[in-house]
Order: sequence, then C-alpha cells, then structure tokens
Amino acid sequence: MLCGVFAIILAFAGRIDIAPYFIFLAAILDFFDGFAARLLKQQGELGKQLDSLADMISFGLAPGIIMFVLILLEQNDINRLFEDTVSLNLSVGVHLSGLVNFQLENKLPFLALIIPFFSLFRLAKFNIDTRQSESFIGLPTPANTIFFMAFPLLLSRYGGTTGWEHDLIMWLIQPIVLIPIIVIMSLLLVSELPLFALKFKHFKWKGNATRYIFLISCGILISTLLIWSIPIIVLLYLLLSFIQHILRKNRTHEIQS
Repeated sequence: MLCGVFAIILAFAGRIDIAPYFIFLAAILDFFDGFAARLLKQQGELGKQLDSLADMISFGLAPGIIMFVLILLEQNDINRLFEDTVSLNLSVGVHLSGLVNFQLENKLPFLALIIPFFSLFRLAKFNIDTRQSESFIGLPTPANTIFFMAFPLLLSRYGGTTGWEHDLIMWLIQPIVLIPIIVIMSLLLVSELPLFALKFKHFKWKGNATRYIFLISCGILISTLLIWSIPIIVLLYLLLSFIQHILRKNRTHEIQS
C-alpha cells in the first residue's frame, strides 16, 4: 500500500520515470505476502481484506494517476522536453513537473480513472468469487498495472532518442491510442475470461505445460526485448490463457460427446 502511495506522490511530482519502480516493488511484495502469511501462520480474513485494500491503492489508483499524468503531457511538450535535454542521462521526470497542468476543460486525462474504477469491481468480485481459488476470472489488477507501467518507462528510456523505439512509444502515448487501450484492458479486469495462475501443485510438465511455456517465454522476452517485454508478457499471458481455455472447452466437449 505504501509503495502505491509513493508512486502516486511521485506521479503528481512529475516523476513518472521513477513511480513505476514502486509499483514493481508493490507487485513483488504482493506475490510474496501469501508465503509470509503461511510461514508465520497468520492466514485469515483480516489479511484477505488488507490485501485487497492495498491492491486498490497500488494496482488501481496508482496506475490510474500515472496514466492521468501521462495523458496530460501534450506531444509537442514532450518533444520540446527532450530537445531541451542536454544529456540523455538526465531524468525525464525532472522536466515533467512544469508541463503538467490541471485544466478542467481538458477532459481526456480523466478517462485514465477508468482503471481504478474497474479495479474496484475486480477486487470486490475476486473476494466473493469462489471460482478463483486456483485460477483467475478476468485480468488480475497487478498484471494490468504492470502492463501500463511500461509506458512511462519506455518514454523515459527512448523519448530522447531516434529510431523505431522512439517513434513507437510516441505513437502509443497519443491519447487517441492510449485511451482505447486503457478502456480495453480495464474491461478485461471484469471479464469472464479464465486465466491461469502461477500456482504449482507439483512440478511435472503435465498439468503445468502452460505455466512452463509462459515462464520460459518470459525469460526469452526479458533477455532480448528488455523494457518492451513488459507489455508483451502481459499480452502473452492473456493469449496463453485464452488458448488453454479453448483447449479445455474442446476437450470437455469431446468427453461429453
């Protein structure tokens, strides 16, 4: 929860180049909190509620605020920002704070708040949905947040360069492109799409094939594409889950037939 709060503070300070790292730290803590609870034998309803409340801050409100700030940045301002930067080693966030203005007539940035809105329903649904004990129904909020954290990181890395990386990230952060992505990903949070969880009951290939394919692919993508691998991994997660769902559905249909 505190990581999410720090990320929000940094976003409003214009440091959207640093804010994602606190989100990643929150994701790591979120992954290991269950292990810590079992180790300390402190599993209970209180931990379940605290987990969802913390997730709402770190994986609901924080990504919404970061995308809000990102959309506020006009394309011309971003280009001028990097033209004025003497060294590419200078942090982009140092210059962003002066560009962000909260003019209410500019309504587009507020569409980023779709992320916390749907995250709220996603987290509430997860708490009462007994089907999600070993897998997920709908995109988990941490995966959705990690997807969007790639955008400010890519901007700070390639915004002051030339080449296809620069052109692609500048195209992706255009409101006409970014806002539809926000809407689609937010709807996936509350969708009925079954998604696999990285929970191993055993380590045999059978029953874990999708998980192993995903983890191996993640290793290859991270080592070759670096920051670009972040959104691709989330999309791969969705694709593999969809394929697994179709295969299971066909298998069930064959058995019943």
